[in-house]
Amino acid sequence: MQLCEAPPGHAPDDGGRRGPHGLSPDDGATARGYRAVATLYHAYLTGLILTAVSRRGGADAAALVFRTFRRQHLEKFLPGLAKLGLDRLPHAVACAQYHYLSNHLGGVRVEYMYESDRKAWVRYVPPRWIYEGTAICGVPSEVSRAMLRAWHAHNGVSLGNPRLGFVCTKQTTDGQPGLEGYYLEHDRDLEPEERLRFAPGEDGPDFDPAAAPRVEGADWPEARLQKIVRNYAMDYVRTILPVLAETFGPAEARHLGSVTGRLIGMQYHAETAERLGIAGRSAEDFAELLRRMGEAQDDRIEWACDGGEVVVRQHTWRLMKGIAALPAAVFDAWNALWEGAASVHNRRLVVTVTRRLDWGDPCFEWRIREKPGRGSG
Repeated sequence: MQLCEAPPGHAPDDGGRRGPHGLSPDDGATARGYRAVATLYHAYLTGLILTAVSRRGGADAAALVFRTFRRQHLEKFLPGLAKLGLDRLPHAVACAQYHYLSNHLGGVRVEYMYESDRKAWVRYVPPRWIYEGTAICGVPSEVSRAMLRAWHAHNGVSLGNPRLGFVCTKQTTDGQPGLEGYYLEHDRDLEPEERLRFAPGEDGPDFDPAAAPRVEGADWPEARLQKIVRNYAMDYVRTILPVLAETFGPAEARHLGSVTGRLIGMQYHAETAERLGIAGRSAEDFAELLRRMGEAQDDRIEWACDGGEVVVRQHTWRLMKGIAALPAAVFDAWNALWEGAASVHNRRLVVTVTRRLDWGDPCFEWRIREKPGRGSG
């Protein structure tokens, strides 16, 4: 396979002196790559919810959100408590601190307020991360309630504490200044329908940043914190795409996920390319964008020329690593992000993708070429 010339802005190999992502450790490119990935996947998550709302209705969107957050809860809550050093705290306090720390580390505006060992508050402050910008206007309150039912109301179940519930006092989607509530350990066991209660007349205490929990020390260096922001967005997409297929079936998941992927890929291409330092519009430039995005996701990826085409091969898929029996619809929905990006990178690009699972080194292979424009000879 013939090698292409590197596009403008793509530095040549420096003999192994570059960082783990092919980037100089002091040029900020690794952090920009993480931010590009976090921005794109964050937008894709929000877009998938809005697409479900607009094309399936509020009830179906709420079902999708419920299943997504319940799966996230079952996979991450108890291990996260231990990782953050909260597993020995009183349960109400541990839950509120978990939601504060896990979301704060992921880049979410959130507040924590201690009231007693049996009552502790958490407040998600606008602008809401999951419904960024004007997206908040398209989210019905039943979707917000589904998230609370899926996660907050299930914490007591996971902890083996039938007295622990969550009381929601405000919802942003109802026009109130944040999603607010408190964990409360009651004096009796709760019935399943009592684990989530709404009390809109109550008002939480003020947030004191000095009293908020923190993660500090050698185990939490800046590089790790940057990765956490990236992983936070990626993990939601890792969860929601398979759940999309389970909830609506593979054909509908391919449709909803691909429509969203193309829209988000188009809408965020300019920002993504700028963060990654991609200025040109050639097929080689788009291949380099895919390579830099892949490396920022911790995937093994490279590109080269093959006759009149540019070939990109990605040999790992960290996003879905360890998930068995993924329907093809999940890949197709994810790949639509790059289809959308390619369409505005250069509208004459033709991109085809093959999953080369028959090779000794399986990979995704994108072949990129530029078709002639109107009036070209």
